[in-house]
Amino acid sequence: MNLIRLFVLVFCLILVSGCASFGDSRRCGITGKSFEGLSPLVKDSANTTKVMMVHGVGKHEPGYSTQLLKGLAEEMGLNHISENEKNISLKSWKNNSIAPGKEFGNLRVRQLTNEDKSHKLVFYELTWSSLNDEQKAILDYDMSGDYSFDRAFVNEKIKRVTNDFIPDQMLYVGGARKDILISFKQAFCAMVSKKWDDLPITSTQACSPSDLLDAVDVMQNEHYAFISHSLGSRIVIDGLQSIAKGMEESRKNEAKISDGEEKVDIQGFRRTFRQLRISIFMLANQLPLFQVTRGIPEITGQRKAYCRVDGEHYNLRTLSETDIIAFSDPNDILSYTITNDFMRRYIDSRICYQTTNININVAEIGGIFGITYANPLAAHSGYHTDKRVLALIANGVGNENTSPIVDESCKIMLTN
Repeated sequence: MNLIRLFVLVFCLILVSGCASFGDSRRCGITGKSFEGLSPLVKDSANTTKVMMVHGVGKHEPGYSTQLLKGLAEEMGLNHISENEKNISLKSWKNNSIAPGKEFGNLRVRQLTNEDKSHKLVFYELTWSSLNDEQKAILDYDMSGDYSFDRAFVNEKIKRVTNDFIPDQMLYVGGARKDILISFKQAFCAMVSKKWDDLPITSTQACSPSDLLDAVDVMQNEHYAFISHSLGSRIVIDGLQSIAKGMEESRKNEAKISDGEEKVDIQGFRRTFRQLRISIFMLANQLPLFQVTRGIPEITGQRKAYCRVDGEHYNLRTLSETDIIAFSDPNDILSYTITNDFMRRYIDSRICYQTTNININVAEIGGIFGITYANPLAAHSGYHTDKRVLALIANGVGNENTSPIVDESCKIMLTN
């Protein structure tokens, strides 16, 4: 009888959100620093707000973030969207020593505004998963009829998911990390160096150090934020730190880096970058998981020295402030809460981080035969439609614009 119950439980878990639901049992708890969300940035008519979405594991196609974008647009009253999307085919610049001229994914750009166009959001969607297609094709035979015909129905569904998800994590730990970070850095360069009106409908972006010179004037009149999912959280942090490392090396190398034919002085970009305050909204955050595979950064546990105006190394900081807002469903087996101890020990102090943890059930909790459960796949991917998540990204918490749904449904414990 116990085996029968277990089978029914697993069957319900995989195929449906629950055989029996306990009403709205989804909880929400918020601890850490207050944050403003995107709305105040978007409402700043003097500056443009740019947000980049970075996906996580699994095959993705351009347009994967459409549902999330529409939810945010509704939350922020952005009821006009650009007639055309703009697609940038990302390539490394020709003198890149790692992979000259290689394709590095797609960057899809849309602009949203309110009725009178006083509020603007330019949304960048990075799709990098094609970089792993060749390596992941090694497993294609496993889903052919030769090998899948005798699998149990539920096990077949599980195998399809694991064959898509797990290789991306392994590849990022291994040799694919460099290519994925090039994709992120090329996308970031495209975001900061060009205005919406300057982007053609289709183009190929091969950003070089000289393009960063154009970015200085653009960056001074823009706000930046990132939304990441699962592995994407590690990509964003690693990507920003990689950019900072390159700038630090240029500072030591007579303040210039090579653009092939000449040395380019990017210190103006470095100074402007250092003034940025950015927010990273990490959905199904995986920072601790990937830290298991790597060493400790060069500078840790010294946030006061680098991030306070009176700090000893204030002029050597990477960013002015980085607000890390980590969303995790307790029933997601692949996401993690970020502790203060983890941040002190394993995150570079120079990004000047502040952290907020949001433990939120995006998957309903159900039950059968007295056993409670939640669908782990829904717990990993259900953020983009959860109204509380959308409200938090748009309006933050601990401020006068905090959405009623957050105040009413979340337990909030903010630090000073």
